[in-house]
Amino acid sequence: MKKVLLALAIALLLIVPQLPAQSAKRVRVLLETQLGSIDIELDAARAPITSANFLRYVDAGFYNGGRFHRTVKTNPDNQPNNTVKIEVIQAGINPARQKEEFPAIALERTSKTGLAHTDGAISMARSGPDTATSDFFICIGDQPALDFGGARNPDGQGFAAFGRVVKGMDVVRKIQAAPAKDQQLTPPVRILSARRL
Repeated sequence: MKKVLLALAIALLLIVPQLPAQSAKRVRVLLETQLGSIDIELDAARAPITSANFLRYVDAGFYNGGRFHRTVKTNPDNQPNNTVKIEVIQAGINPARQKEEFPAIALERTSKTGLAHTDGAISMARSGPDTATSDFFICIGDQPALDFGGARNPDGQGFAAFGRVVKGMDVVRKIQAAPAKDQQLTPPVRILSARRL
């Protein structure tokens, strides 16, 4: 029994010094849009693949001149074909750079990362598992239907949450309320710049 307790104590001593390093893996990104700024904190410790993917687009300037192009609201005429309603805004890279997109990444499921699609969560858009490239969305309100096992996607795999808005949810809500035809923002809300803080 003493050997087991000693082994546990040693394991804890090895883990504790790593905790500050993990919290240091939180990277901040500032999105400047034509409606205001959105400050995002990425959780690179728990969602390393998705965070690295987003940052390579940020660092290469792909979101400069990008746009928020989609608004999803719970009113019936906005999601007439969906029985599971969600509330998000979706953005993408500068359309002129579409052909330069990086390859799709593996889906980091919320069941593995421990992250959730709560109010202000940022996540990657996808059409199927392992198809996310550059489009991302921000949740307005808690959206558990987007987590692993959620009913929004028939495959039940959910989406890859990888951070959260720490400042600028008022701007997120302004974008969601901007003029739209069905789910398409008309006109899109431009992203002036995206950079690490």
